[in-house]
Amino acid sequence: MLLEATDLTKHYPARAGLVRAVDGVSLHVARGETLALVGESGCGKSTTARLVLRLIEPTSGTLRFDGEDISALSPAALRRFRRRAQIIFQDPYASLNPRLRVGQTIIEPMEVHGIGTATERRARMEELLGLVGLAPYHAQRYPHEFSGGQRQRIGIARALSVQPELVVCDEPVSALDVSIQAQVVNLLKDLQSRFGLSYLFIAHDLAVVRHMADRVAVMYLGRIVEVASKQELFAHPRHPYTRALLHAIPHPDPARRGKVVPLGGDPPSPINPPSGCRFHTRCAFATELCQREEPVLTTGPHAVACHHTDSLPPAGLDFAGGLSETAARRLARYAEAMATK
Repeated sequence: MLLEATDLTKHYPARAGLVRAVDGVSLHVARGETLALVGESGCGKSTTARLVLRLIEPTSGTLRFDGEDISALSPAALRRFRRRAQIIFQDPYASLNPRLRVGQTIIEPMEVHGIGTATERRARMEELLGLVGLAPYHAQRYPHEFSGGQRQRIGIARALSVQPELVVCDEPVSALDVSIQAQVVNLLKDLQSRFGLSYLFIAHDLAVVRHMADRVAVMYLGRIVEVASKQELFAHPRHPYTRALLHAIPHPDPARRGKVVPLGGDPPSPINPPSGCRFHTRCAFATELCQREEPVLTTGPHAVACHHTDSLPPAGLDFAGGLSETAARRLARYAEAMATK
């Protein structure tokens, strides 16, 4: 296993108490695998991403990378770890230094980690520009001279410059135009195949997740509530929250739309989460047991944290064409691009 997180927790102090941003998350990513982490805004996805890279320090829990405990590495060991694990940030407009030319942006991580000679670093930078669909002359330009999609390609090239094994993709296409998203998804899959990368892929767009992920972990209010293979989760979601997320995908044919799962209100505050199951305040199937006792995430290939998962009615989901017309066109373009490679 490349990455293993066990009972990962991050609490922030606040005037009203502790903000439980991440509260006992356990997950793993195998070599060459893409694990997608999905959920509403504020559920703790990006905090989890930063925790596994130790960009922020966990309150508790353990992290293992390639079998080594990285929870308390020395500064020198942490630097070696960060060569093996990189991140692609969400906002391509804020994640690049506006004062650095593109070439230096890609070369800088190699200089920090002492990789190659100046000539070798320059050659590697030009090779990476080509891999992400840019030209060598782009190295002399500044970030403001590029579109959002091009900037994200630069961010991808920067992440790959140190030849990482794990790349955390923190909603890498959410800030891009729909017409550009498929190109970036296509690029990420191609690079994964070429270099054997592992991805922790964070996203809101379930259509993108369906085409990127091998497994999907669903997060709600700081906890994982369901984990399964992509095929199993989309075909047979077992948690009411997962069902609500999947039912929210629009279907272009009104006659084939499933019944919308009731999901009222906003997520509770992470400062004062509900007792028992954290989802019970918004769940149509909640009982007194849900209010009183917190469900434990089961083990196995399809894990779920729900007291009533075995007694829920069939999900009634239809994903044969269950995407909006915009998403369907985007994914058709993506499939066409993959077919012509």
